[in-house]
Amino acid sequence: MLPAEEALLTGRWSSDKEKSDRSTTGAALAKLVVEGAFREALTSDAAKSVLKVPHDSHLSNPMSTWFSATSVNADDELLRLSVAVACLHAFVQVNWTGPDLSIRPTGVLNISERIGEDALNRLAIMELAYSGEPAYHLAQDATFLRIAQILLDFPFQHCESAPWWRLRAFNVHEQVLDEAVAPPPSISSNVKELLPNIADPDLKARLLLEHGLLQHHCANDRDAADRFVEAAQSTGMEYELTGALGKRTKFQQMDVTQLILLAESRKRTDAPEPNSSTVSEPNGSSSGTAHDHMPETLALNDDTLLEHTQFTASHSAASSSRLAHLDPANQPALDPLDQCILLSLCLNVRNTSPAHGLTQEQMAPYVARVISHPRNWSVHTMALLLRSRLESGRTRLVERSVLQLQALVDQMPTTDAPLSERLLYFHDIPLPSKWELERELATRFLELGVVRSALEIFERLEMWEEVVKCWQAMERHDKAIKIVRDLLEGRKAEADVVLARSKEGTSGTKRQAMDSAREAKLWCILGDLEPDRAEEHYMKAWTVSGETSGRAMRSLGGYHFARARFAEAVSCLKRAVKINPLLSRSWFVLGCACVRLEDWEGAREAFTRCVSIDDEDSESWNNLASVYLRMGEIGKKKAHVSVPFANKQLAFRALQQGVKRSYDNWRMWNNYMIVAVDVGELSEACRALGRVIEERSSRSQNESDGAYAESYVDEDVLDRLVDAVTRAPANPDDAVEGEGTARDAALNPNEGHGLYKRVLDLFDRIVLPRVSSPRVFRAYARLLTWQSHWVDALKAYMDAYRCGVAGTWERGEEDLRKWREAVSEVEEIVDVLRNFGPRAEEGLNWRSQARSVVRTFMGKTKDFEDQPEWQQLVDLQEELKKASDS
Repeated sequence: MLPAEEALLTGRWSSDKEKSDRSTTGAALAKLVVEGAFREALTSDAAKSVLKVPHDSHLSNPMSTWFSATSVNADDELLRLSVAVACLHAFVQVNWTGPDLSIRPTGVLNISERIGEDALNRLAIMELAYSGEPAYHLAQDATFLRIAQILLDFPFQHCESAPWWRLRAFNVHEQVLDEAVAPPPSISSNVKELLPNIADPDLKARLLLEHGLLQHHCANDRDAADRFVEAAQSTGMEYELTGALGKRTKFQQMDVTQLILLAESRKRTDAPEPNSSTVSEPNGSSSGTAHDHMPETLALNDDTLLEHTQFTASHSAASSSRLAHLDPANQPALDPLDQCILLSLCLNVRNTSPAHGLTQEQMAPYVARVISHPRNWSVHTMALLLRSRLESGRTRLVERSVLQLQALVDQMPTTDAPLSERLLYFHDIPLPSKWELERELATRFLELGVVRSALEIFERLEMWEEVVKCWQAMERHDKAIKIVRDLLEGRKAEADVVLARSKEGTSGTKRQAMDSAREAKLWCILGDLEPDRAEEHYMKAWTVSGETSGRAMRSLGGYHFARARFAEAVSCLKRAVKINPLLSRSWFVLGCACVRLEDWEGAREAFTRCVSIDDEDSESWNNLASVYLRMGEIGKKKAHVSVPFANKQLAFRALQQGVKRSYDNWRMWNNYMIVAVDVGELSEACRALGRVIEERSSRSQNESDGAYAESYVDEDVLDRLVDAVTRAPANPDDAVEGEGTARDAALNPNEGHGLYKRVLDLFDRIVLPRVSSPRVFRAYARLLTWQSHWVDALKAYMDAYRCGVAGTWERGEEDLRKWREAVSEVEEIVDVLRNFGPRAEEGLNWRSQARSVVRTFMGKTKDFEDQPEWQQLVDLQEELKKASDS
């Protein structure tokens, strides 16, 4: 890789690079780009040769036809790459980092004077629409981003870093679109090819981190997590989430363990001196900072909470840790790149934690570790933004959360930090654009009930979907409809249209004023607002977009599904997912529609795509398992009478993933239990049965449904579990084939002694404390009998009798069928006493107990003396009396 290329990637220009590349035109331009001098770079003669546009270029021609690349050597390619990077960073400067840009696209392009700045920007916005998703129409100087894309798409033979810049450009492009879209496959494949050629560990970490951020944006959380961890390994950063004693409130008397992130960067010989960081005073306040160019960090000023956790221990709780030498209250400053990695890991905590997890508590130490040592303007901005998001849901912190977000919005146009510093780590953090920051602020206002303030911001940003939500929140549905219709019919114009009309001196037309993607989105919004004409509006959106609007087909598919038109829903949703395959909701509804049509293969594909996009989607895992159980052989639509065992195994694995993501869903656990029994995974069936009982019993305590605990237990499954245990010999050594002993043998967890402990624990810890059922007690008794625990087994059988028909018989009952069932139970318990009594402990008078059972039952049921079965009871009583007398 050329030294100048590395300088462009890292944002730093060293004297060594200047000496080695001084003579080349491309290197001279690259140096200007690294220093943030975009005006000088893009108006230079060298840049003009790259940006030369034919005089006959017109807005009716795609911008890609305006440029050509005929590189003959490495310097020509470096020159083109430098111009592309300058354009990309100019777009980032004006829309992300600030301050305001001092040059416009028409100032660098040699184009006809008839093509105005705003017309050029509208053309770029239209061309930036991708995979059916429109680009944000108020993005400033979008032409720069489009030029960067075109120049980077040309082939490069000498510049190895070109694929990396394509990755960066696509990451920026993703954030301009309404919804995330799948990147071209070449981006990830080229990154993987480039990785082995990078020797510098920090440079390699950057590439891994940026690739992970792309995966994060596309909701591929598992791949993103892998890239973030690999990046940390590459930089050599050590980090650990642990605990240390400290105080969180001003009135706290005793120290308690607080969550903290210990982290330390590797020693870098060529690293710049760390900026001075905030120094903590004993009272929790700040003594100030030497770098005033950093974003303002607002103080909490709460009467109870400290500004930050005060750690009183000099070491963490994990004394055996590799980072045990760090003082929690005074950790060393981290390298800014390591700070970027920590913030990305923090994002991964948010994405991969279950809904009931400690997401906020886990994220806060990551953010606090970065905020404690400000090293870079953009990185510190991102850390403050994450802290603001974390604090938005806490009553004592919500005020600072909103004020901090407002401060971050206000700082963008300022010149308090040099541009080169703002761009230094821009590609290594998920910093939102200016309009996204303002959208987030408006959304925060909306959540707090400050609807008018939110409405003003959304209207200024021309985010009409959010404007509609605000009017609906104020119960002005008519006003929401009027705004959308005015936009579509030209009575209300967007800001860029107004500017274009005034500058071009023409009234224009609605078709010329608004690109097809934005108009299609408005028709979809109108369809949402007018359910009676929704189908008409969605089809209009589809037509206007030239059959490229994924939003139109998603909406129309959902419309048909809600009205049970499943074939039409499938047709629409298949088009939608073909346009943008990254939206899991579209795949989910498509899968449900296929299920209704009994298209099991189509449903399998849809739900498989759902879980591949979001593996936390427990409902999709459950539905996927259900589809497998309804399928015949793979590839056949109709299911056979018996489901193939391979499909049952696939269903089991799908449900196994589902219950991990939805641990409190007893219905999913119940499905998992049934399938586990079917495939012979009885150990898992035992665990699932326990979860069903625990969840249902805990829910019934808070409900007034009067449900009986017995209904929570699948007694058929319980009996099968006991059967699986008791089929094996009671002596473990007898269960081993050959001459070996149980001590040397591996136990099968799904039968015999390998399953016994889990089933016994199920009874003792979960079932018996909650359930009193004759069948449950009999199953428990059989388990105890297998182990020759005669006394306990006899007690369990007696408990079963007391819960049964005979034990709960009330005087005056007249149900003959029920009485005959009770007679059988009496005879059965007498047989149990006769068989188990002699084996039980000495002193147990089982004969007396048996006579008492018969006598008590006969006393309650004298009304049935004329029945034939009554004589059986009399004979049984006489038999017991004779046995007792003898």
